[in-house]
Parts: sequence; structure tokens; C-alpha cells
Amino acid sequence: MKIAVLLHGSGVYDGTEIQEAVLTYLSIAKAGHTYESIAPDWSQHHVINHLNGEEMPETRNVLIESARIARGKIVPLSEAQASNYDALVLPGGFGTAKNFTQWAFDGPNGSIQPAIRDFLLDFVRRGIPIAALCMSPTTLAKALEATDYALLLSVGTSEESSPYDIGAISAGLERTGAKIAMKSIREVAIDPRMKIVCAPCYMMDADIAEVHQNIEQAIAALIQLAQEKA
Repeated sequence: MKIAVLLHGSGVYDGTEIQEAVLTYLSIAKAGHTYESIAPDWSQHHVINHLNGEEMPETRNVLIESARIARGKIVPLSEAQASNYDALVLPGGFGTAKNFTQWAFDGPNGSIQPAIRDFLLDFVRRGIPIAALCMSPTTLAKALEATDYALLLSVGTSEESSPYDIGAISAGLERTGAKIAMKSIREVAIDPRMKIVCAPCYMMDADIAEVHQNIEQAIAALIQLAQEKA
């Protein structure tokens, strides 16, 4: 089974959450499958100093930065086709809400990059399963907004500790037309009809071992959905 992993830069505050991406690769490999990294060839919204959270006066390219995580083996989004893959994983990090959509700045009213929307819609239309980790359900919601598809999504739960306002983000997802499931770091949300898996990962207060386990849960569910499709 070949699984696509869609990246959006390198670093949690302006790109892909690196630990989530690496643990995704590890979970796929441990399950006996292969992965291929994909990223768009355009500029990041901005660059954040990960030491102090301040914006830096420079520009970086999403594809080039994502290649740091993928060890140089990466396919430009413009060359990627959903039909080449058995499943898709969207790791988290705020690049998904800055470089793929404008959710970080405008919430559910923010726009989505048309190329990302079309890429995700192709997977959904083909019935190819998708796992959205951490903040990535917001991008999936924007891609399917104003379509006939109804999604069940989760970015975590407001009943346990989180560094983010899970309630507000969940309300934003509902405004796009999605239904919400509250899930802890020990759980994943599965929409068997739409073949969507969501895992909260670092949206909740969690350590790397807990995130690893959560991602392994998501990948196992994703593989099961892909096998059912086959």
C-alpha cells in the first residue's frame, strides 16, 4: 500500500509539525507500507522564529522547507495524482492553516488554496481514505465546504487540557458544515462513510509518546479503511 503524506513547510508555527510528520512515516513503515511526501511549490505565509514566536523578515518556500522533513524525497503537488495512492495523511502544524488556508487569520471564513482544495476533493471523490491530524481537519473542512459531502471531524476535546481553544475551532468546523466529534489524545474519530480519520495529536496537552500512540491509532484505522475499499 502506498500512502501520500501532504506537507506544508517545516516547523509547527509556520509549517508542518515535524514530530507528527516523522511519527506518521514511522507508523506507516511499521505497518508494512510505503509513503511518499508531497508539498506545493509556493511561498509560506510567513516565517516564525521558533525560539520566541516572533515573525522573521524573510521568505521561505513550502516545497523546499518540506523537503527538509522528507530528506529530499518529495513530489511537487503539481505532479501528484490521487489515483497513484491508496490513502492520504495530513500531518498537523499551523502551516496547514497559514499556507494551505487562511484559517489562522480568518477562521472558517478564510480562503483555501484552490490547488489544495482540488487535490483533496479528488481523494474524496475517488473514495480514497484520508487521515487528518492535529489542525489539519480545518483544511479538509474548507476543501469540502459548499459541497454535498458531510464530514465528521475532530480536533480534540474541550473536556481535557489543551493549549488551544478546541471549542472555538470546533464551532468553526461546524460553520463549514462539518459534524464534530470530541476525542481525547487516546482516541481517533472515524467517519466510515466518508473514509476520514482524525487524531488530535498536539492539539491536546500530550507528550511525544502519547502523540506517537495516537498517530499509530490513526494510521491503523486509515489502513483498515483502505483495505476495505480494495
